Amino acid sequence: TMKWGPSILLIAIDAAFAIGNILLKTIVGEGFNRLVFMTYRQLVAAIFLSPLAFFLERRGQPRITLKLWFKLFMSAALGATATQYLFLIGIEYTSATFACAFLNMVPVVTFMMALPLGQEVVNVKRRSGLYKVVGAMVCLGGALLLALYKGTPLLRYPNPNPHPLKMKGKWVLGSLALLAGTVGWSSWFLLQTTVGKIYPYQYSSTAIMSTFSAVQSAIICLSTDPSSSIWLPKRKSDIFIVLYTGMIGSGLCFVGMSWCVKKRGPVFTAAFSPLVQIMAAAYEIPVLREQLHLGSVLGSGVVICGLYLLLWGKHEDMMTNQEP
Repeated sequence: TMKWGPSILLIAIDAAFAIGNILLKTIVGEGFNRLVFMTYRQLVAAIFLSPLAFFLERRGQPRITLKLWFKLFMSAALGATATQYLFLIGIEYTSATFACAFLNMVPVVTFMMALPLGQEVVNVKRRSGLYKVVGAMVCLGGALLLALYKGTPLLRYPNPNPHPLKMKGKWVLGSLALLAGTVGWSSWFLLQTTVGKIYPYQYSSTAIMSTFSAVQSAIICLSTDPSSSIWLPKRKSDIFIVLYTGMIGSGLCFVGMSWCVKKRGPVFTAAFSPLVQIMAAAYEIPVLREQLHLGSVLGSGVVICGLYLLLWGKHEDMMTNQEP
């Protein structure tokens, strides 16, 4: 039924994202240039989506105004270029599971940014409003716990890292990059709400966004490292990862999320993000032997509790139809 459509779709999207994040960890770990990877990934998405956009959405398309071009350009800069770059730094310096834990904050940051913009309404006198506010606060507490408290390792693996102090600095830098990426990602959800209203063509807008992002990434890459050798993939698996993350991760997942934002709003869509972490951890910990720290478990737990309080509030709002 239509009622469950967005939820089922978002669970599928999160599974695809979790696989993508694990693949990303392998590619950045090998030293494949981040910006080169992003350029290829977005280019693949643009090439993959353009024919779909043409066949599925060419009827009744309005002329794209300068203002809309600008919004799509900003949407690409926020949702694809900046967020992805920061996320890749974060994933490289920490772990895929830890990086996904920051994604759990996206719904709360989205919610807090949506308030002053009037995209989200809170009435504290009502139970639903209270749930939303308390949920947001709990979530933020969990996020701080994640970033500041690493805690004891929970799994008995031989210690692969002989320089714990050097790693600590990287962990902090990775956390900061992830924090900035979270804000960028949340901004994308809100901007997408306005883009979706003026231009409700998901395939076309994602194709345009991917093209912009590929150009942005390429320009930044060429200005920081003009050598041509970095543009060659190192392994056959790199080509597969670029194709998968481009077609599925940047292509279909963004189309699906844009549709869900249109159907259910930005906070609902963002609220499914924690599933990515759980799915990534389920693979990463046993298979890639990634260490799990107490701080990550506690922080993630608190974040998810806060998130579901926030969602409960949203749900009550929907039941009483007080939603804008």
